[in-house]
Amino acid sequence: MKLLRHIANLGYGSRREVAAWFRDGRICDAQGQVLDEDARIAPELVRFDGEPLDPPPGLVLMLHKPVGYTCSTKDPGRLVYDLLPRRYRYRDPLLSPVGRLDRDTSGLLLFTDDGGLLHRIISPRSQVPKQYEVTLAQDLRGDEAALFASGSLLLEAEKTPLLPAEMDVLGPRQARLTLHEGRYHQVRRMFAATGNHVVALHRSQVGELALDGLEAGQWRALDAAGVARVFAAAR
Repeated sequence: MKLLRHIANLGYGSRREVAAWFRDGRICDAQGQVLDEDARIAPELVRFDGEPLDPPPGLVLMLHKPVGYTCSTKDPGRLVYDLLPRRYRYRDPLLSPVGRLDRDTSGLLLFTDDGGLLHRIISPRSQVPKQYEVTLAQDLRGDEAALFASGSLLLEAEKTPLLPAEMDVLGPRQARLTLHEGRYHQVRRMFAATGNHVVALHRSQVGELALDGLEAGQWRALDAAGVARVFAAAR
């Protein structure tokens, strides 16, 4: 792939804009030598305004999503992409959220432009565990853990029971729930089935990958070891 097209696909700008940057001398090698758009050079050796290019396709990010942000590129209001470098929204292939957290849920959210990896993580066959911290409107009644672990709970408007899930009681109105699937608003609907209401929901872990001190609104790229942690606890 030509260097011009590669830089455009990373989301930096249109091909016309990138061509202009080449003419203006803004794209160089690591030694500061100005490059032209037909240069044959490894992308990791290219500098744009003195900075290395973003990673090529195969990028995986983790974000600590705050409450109030939507997992979308187009919805009104604040979007999770607003927390990333602007160019990340325009990468080709698209950098997509791996699953979704609703506007009122915080915590660990993954992104990737690797479609195969995305589907492997969210596939029911993988059963990658996802851990949530839950705060409830009412006290736990005491039988929730057994019900969630039974594999017999059927949510409203669904025909297939949920897979067994593990729950640890953290307080009268607090629990930690580990799921092995990802249905629509699953945690909220599980507690609604017991007559309770979730008032705060936070995803703390995916597989064995945790936020590890990442503050709300912060993100970082994952290396191969980090991606492997996602699958380390899969069944």
